[in-house]
Amino acid sequence: MNVLITGITGFIGSNLAANLIEEGYNLYGLIRHTSKRELEPLKPILDKTRLIEGDLNTYHSMSMTIEAAQPQYILHLGALTPVRSSFENPFPYITTNFEGTVNIVHAILEKAPKARLIYASTAEVYGWQKTQKPIKETAPLNPVSPYAVSKEAADQYIRMAMKIYGLRATILRPNNTYGRKVKGFIVEYLVNSMLKGETCYVGAPDSIRDYMFVSDHVNAYRLVMDSEKAIGEAFNVSPGNPITNKELAKTIKEITEFKGKILYGSYPPGYPQRPAQWDPQHLVLDSAKIQSRLGWKPTVTLKEGLRKTVEMWKEVS
Repeated sequence: MNVLITGITGFIGSNLAANLIEEGYNLYGLIRHTSKRELEPLKPILDKTRLIEGDLNTYHSMSMTIEAAQPQYILHLGALTPVRSSFENPFPYITTNFEGTVNIVHAILEKAPKARLIYASTAEVYGWQKTQKPIKETAPLNPVSPYAVSKEAADQYIRMAMKIYGLRATILRPNNTYGRKVKGFIVEYLVNSMLKGETCYVGAPDSIRDYMFVSDHVNAYRLVMDSEKAIGEAFNVSPGNPITNKELAKTIKEITEFKGKILYGSYPPGYPQRPAQWDPQHLVLDSAKIQSRLGWKPTVTLKEGLRKTVEMWKEVS
């Protein structure tokens, strides 16, 4: 079967691509005009992957991409993701994350109407909630950043297209995922900084999140692909391990045996600021639906995943 991944060079996309190649799928990946360095995450499978150069922001480009790949599955992970940067420059987020998704939806409806779309939404679409309980899929979507609005708009558009146009789609709303070799995310930032003995900054020490190791995230996509019951549904994906940023930093400190300073309530110099009053303090998902309907369950505990991430960073430092 043919699978098309948008965002194939990204963290989840590249890990998912490796899994699909191992399982014997014919893999296509949408990329922008890019450098060899950006293709580095795909290096082990590059000779087995058909790359299509295109632009999410152009409908004609997406139509040509779908026609070329003739996919049975489209895993739409391509997006602009740095939340804080979206406050300073929201326009590319609306264009890429929302309009790009609209282009993908209608290209599928025109060129491959029987194909299944699996869309990577985000926990950020829930934003502020009235209670601090784990959030179910039935909770109102209340995005509080330009990034989250762009993802929520795409989420809503896909749900409309499922009802009105018969789009065969599934929406996944995952929480924070870690286990990468990129510094711009809190777990990886803390691990890298502590291994180097640098001062660490934890800007929102009391904020509560849950964290999922990359292999559990990839498993959710695979289960959705294998299940017809997932069509027409939205699923939260979360291991249910809520922890404050302060406790997260302390746990990583213990694993790395870090002896330096941790400055709570301060961000690293030059770090894009997120308006603190709009930063949801408690953003934890309830994943009972995907566990009961599809049998997904987390297999990597937080401490185990953090240890794996530390070892990964030791290898590249």
